[in-house]
Amino acid sequence: MNEADTRAQLVDPALKAAGWGMVEGSRVLREYRITQGRLQGAGQRGKPEIADYVLEYRNEKLAIVEAKRHDLPHTEGVMQAKQYALKMAIRFTYATNGQSLYGMDMETGSEGDITRYPTPEELWNQTHAVENAWRDHFAAIPFESVGGSFQPRYYQETAVQRVLEAIAQGQERILLTLATGTGKTFIAFQIAWKLFQARWNLSREPSRRPRILFLADRNILANQAFNAFNAFPEDALVRIAPEDIRKKGRVPTNGSIFFSIFQTFMS
Repeated sequence: MNEADTRAQLVDPALKAAGWGMVEGSRVLREYRITQGRLQGAGQRGKPEIADYVLEYRNEKLAIVEAKRHDLPHTEGVMQAKQYALKMAIRFTYATNGQSLYGMDMETGSEGDITRYPTPEELWNQTHAVENAWRDHFAAIPFESVGGSFQPRYYQETAVQRVLEAIAQGQERILLTLATGTGKTFIAFQIAWKLFQARWNLSREPSRRPRILFLADRNILANQAFNAFNAFPEDALVRIAPEDIRKKGRVPTNGSIFFSIFQTFMS
């Protein structure tokens, strides 16, 4: 029995028995591409990193499963599973040969043989030991995939999740630092999307849409962001420009997402 047969005949049924792909809101992502492979020059890339399984529940990736063929030790994929879990900032990961199962908690460091996969609800509760209503509100809203044409990079998902978790915990000042070309505008869009759809606001009551200010240091960047947020309703977006303020004598307030530059904002 090769690895593909092991997955189809042993791993898939075990995941299904635990409710993965069966319980509403749960998904089994097979052969999940984590990275495209390191750029090597001349348009060439190295080998991509692909997890055998990623387990998702309530729009959050909660675990990785690395499967090897049934005649190998069930711990054969431990290092690979840990590597993927660290990269994706996922707490729980598993290695298996389809007959035995090895579980690892990347937060506590505990690991060892287990008898079955946790159910989606069990894994959610293990990941989030303390209940939080706003976390549940945010989790109910999937990433906006821009018409299904875009899959967030693993670190973008991590960035969005960590910001939303901090907001759910009541933190008022949050700083994300990312390098050029890592998709900061896309990350800001996803955060704004979840806040907007969940009706998060400073009152902490989901009664009205939030007002969000997107500031850039150049008009070209503010314009790019305004165009990139086109999944929002048209009447939710407002581009604040100095000439409009001079013409109307006031700053526009009839919107939810406002775009401007620092110079305009400070004046």
